[in-house]
Amino acid sequence: MSDAEFTADMPEPEFSATGVRIERWPRSLTTAGQVLVEGGRLALLTSYGRVIDSAPVQAVRVGRPWFAGSGDSAVATVNGIRYRLTLSGARRELGDEALTGRLLEVLRKAGSGSD
Repeated sequence: MSDAEFTADMPEPEFSATGVRIERWPRSLTTAGQVLVEGGRLALLTSYGRVIDSAPVQAVRVGRPWFAGSGDSAVATVNGIRYRLTLSGARRELGDEALTGRLLEVLRKAGSGSD
């Protein structure tokens, strides 16, 4: 999917967070990326807006990592690739843990097809 498909005349995203550290073990892909859930798709973007990976939300598995004590992280499997998302850099009015919980909630609702 091209970058333009996420920016051209799309409705308000269901979830958007910037300043997200996105890691694909064992390395960091970006320390100021973006997680975007929009139009039934999850997209992981670099700080420059380039798509790292994207998939329909029904095909994405997401949860909290069992190994992390902090609540600001999530693990997402997108197209068979595991990514660790650390939302502690995301600047929002919600706290980091609440922001991670919101991401999980949006993806679960979108993946199940319920509102």
